[in-house]
Amino acid sequence: MEGEEGVQQPQLVLANNLFLLTQNDVDDIEKVRLRDEVFNFIVANDMAPLYETLVASKVLDLDQKALDSMRSKIDDELKKLEEKILAVVVVNTLFVQLRERKDGSQPFPFGYQYRLQLMELIPCWVEKCKIVYGVRIADAEENLGESEVREAHLAKSLFYIRIGDKEKALEQLKITEGKTVAVGQKMDLVFHTLQIGFFHMDFDLISKSIDKAKKLFEEGGDWERKNRLKVYEGLYCMSTRNFKKAADLFLDSISTFTTYELFPYDTFIFYTGLTSIISLDRVSLKQKVVDAPEILTVIGKIPYLSDFLNSLYDCLYKSFFTAFAGLTEHIKLDRYLHPHFRYYMREIRTVVYSQFLESYKSVTIEAMAKSFGVTVDFIDIELSRFIAAGKLHCKIDKVAGVLETNRPDAKNALYQSTIKQGDFLLNRIQKLSRVIDL
Repeated sequence: MEGEEGVQQPQLVLANNLFLLTQNDVDDIEKVRLRDEVFNFIVANDMAPLYETLVASKVLDLDQKALDSMRSKIDDELKKLEEKILAVVVVNTLFVQLRERKDGSQPFPFGYQYRLQLMELIPCWVEKCKIVYGVRIADAEENLGESEVREAHLAKSLFYIRIGDKEKALEQLKITEGKTVAVGQKMDLVFHTLQIGFFHMDFDLISKSIDKAKKLFEEGGDWERKNRLKVYEGLYCMSTRNFKKAADLFLDSISTFTTYELFPYDTFIFYTGLTSIISLDRVSLKQKVVDAPEILTVIGKIPYLSDFLNSLYDCLYKSFFTAFAGLTEHIKLDRYLHPHFRYYMREIRTVVYSQFLESYKSVTIEAMAKSFGVTVDFIDIELSRFIAAGKLHCKIDKVAGVLETNRPDAKNALYQSTIKQGDFLLNRIQKLSRVIDL
């Protein structure tokens, strides 16, 4: 599941197609194409467990012949993988004994029953290793550790991941971890687990895996994997509505991005721009995003994003709303952003309205509506909602048709905070005094 440069992990492409099949905004003709693409991918990768789930949820129709074929192929492949694991174990054990005999030490250090079983297996499995699997005895003699066993278990883990069997994949990854010593290889197993988590949108699994990866990095680890983890964590934060942290992690990873298994670089820049615009102040947005060379090289390939960022910074609010309308469809049809679509729409409007009002002590509603290219009634309704929610610090004079800003300054905010904390402290003291009196 490790992504090559520019290549997204196929299972995550499948997950996105499955998401699009559930969306009402995707037209029926496109859904027919997506359904065929999903079915063909599932059959090609023998994903019987996932197929059964999709049939049960009526996403796909049942094709019993295809299902039986997939099950048969899975059984055959699992048998080969089990044989390979056992063959490697036997070959390694055999050469441990041969080496001990050559050194003049006890030739058979194992128990009698184990020796009998081993002697029965050796003639069969050594030949299989040489002929079927191409395991050279000379290589086994030079490499008597657990690495071959680990690789065999890893192959089985990747097989379960490929066929979409989540529970067995996680179980086999845990077994593989028990055979793994190097921190870097353990990190790779965590990345496999994270990809399973993102496929199934299992945020509990993702959170635990990220914490586990951070603990592994305390033992060591290279910078390439650390930078990859930032993107994984950033995607997790964005998917759980922590846009501020997501923006920080994405911005830290712009110049070192190699996480192509999650998404292409264009998509990464898309996420970086969207999370940054509602998280950074105007100066930071200009320095880190609008003028960032890494972003400028690809932003033209992403529809509306350049106008979205630049028009906000340049206070071209009519152009901003036009780009904003174009981006809404992309956001709505993104499987990570879709659950937060309404929230994000509110947050971005809060940012742009606040920026406009910062320039004025008072301004007419008509002037604001003209700047945004909308009607007076639309602005009136919009601002009323945001003021009532405490998102905007202004008041509307309906008679005069004027907006009056009343932004709280830092001293006033500190004063209000002190009063609130003081009230809390007094309440605690009163409760404590009553306990003492008793």
